[in-house]
Amino acid sequence: MADGMMTDDEQLENVKHWFAENGAWLVGGAVLGAALLFGWRFYESHENQQALSAATKFSAMNAAMDKGDRGKTKSIAGELRQEFPGTPYADQADLMIARLAVDSGELANAVDPLTRVMSDTKDQELRNIARLRLARVLIDQKKPDEAVNLLAAPESGAFGARMHEVRGDAFYTKNDKTAAIKEYQAALTDADSRGIERGLLELKLTDLGAAPAQMPQTAAAKVAP
Repeated sequence: MADGMMTDDEQLENVKHWFAENGAWLVGGAVLGAALLFGWRFYESHENQQALSAATKFSAMNAAMDKGDRGKTKSIAGELRQEFPGTPYADQADLMIARLAVDSGELANAVDPLTRVMSDTKDQELRNIARLRLARVLIDQKKPDEAVNLLAAPESGAFGARMHEVRGDAFYTKNDKTAAIKEYQAALTDADSRGIERGLLELKLTDLGAAPAQMPQTAAAKVAP
């Protein structure tokens, strides 16, 4: 029978019947929706709290370093690594741990944190920074061949110039003066050599009996005052 031809009692009975069949789903959907909303808000709140906590520890780590408290700096860096793995704060903590190790002359203790950053970070710039620092550590450990291999594929831009310079240092340590000169000159003539100290590179070349290569006009324009 069409709805328009049903009596009020019959329509009421239909409504009761429909609700009996579907009411539980409606209530369940409402509860689920409320739970999802609460869960999302809790997640956002948790994430914000985590970010605030990490930023606070990061600030405390840098403050301790500025005050020369290396023990506290290392302790906070360890906490950052443990509590916030996979975040930029953990990457920065590893870089700090490596720096403290190098400053203390404990070169071997700098290898693992630098390798972690180089391998795991999602930030390409941090990856290159860790790569360069690890190469310098290897050179100081008298492992120039490993440093050369680590920088076998130089990046472009400022990092490319720095990698050429560090490769030159590695070849210099190997007493391969020809290769060192080639790398130093490549660093100077890189299209973007703003990341290097030109005066120091020119001194290195002079010490090796080589004249500094001329910088391309495009690069000269970039560094001109």
